[in-house]
Amino acid sequence: MQQTEYPLIRFYKGWATYQRMLTEVVAPLSMDHLDLTIAPGKWTVGQLVQHIAFNRVWWFQLWMNQGDASLAPLLGWDPTVQTQPLKSSADELVAALASSWSMIDTALNRWTAADLAGECPVPTTLSAEEQAIFRPSTRDWIIWHVLEHEIHHGGEISLILGVNGLLGIYGDF
Repeated sequence: MQQTEYPLIRFYKGWATYQRMLTEVVAPLSMDHLDLTIAPGKWTVGQLVQHIAFNRVWWFQLWMNQGDASLAPLLGWDPTVQTQPLKSSADELVAALASSWSMIDTALNRWTAADLAGECPVPTTLSAEEQAIFRPSTRDWIIWHVLEHEIHHGGEISLILGVNGLLGIYGDF
């Protein structure tokens, strides 16, 4: 009996839906909306979206060699290392979500279950401190981690928007 190898996107198609919903929530936001935060000193909606795009590129490009050089500027969007928060418009954030999603979508359409066990070494471009923290990871773990990371931060975005009377990713729940 011949076994069919399906592309991973077949199993992660809900992620594409989540990407669409996240993009639809971000697209109409004004700069004032993007500056909303849940509490003083916490990340703004804009920073959370930047962090999602950054995280996609950090894991898929640095660790798994996906995407092209045009995504590299998104690696400068990490709010954890910024002394002065970057300001990005909704259009810029939507473009970053679209380009980073395209990288993920391309990889998930090419990879099959057989590719999940592939081990990705710690990138040599990481700092010595980061190299001491991280260990080689499988594609399976990285894909799951990026997805659960987006769900987590998407919840934060929805909470911030919701307490300010705006619709979140799943509407006004």
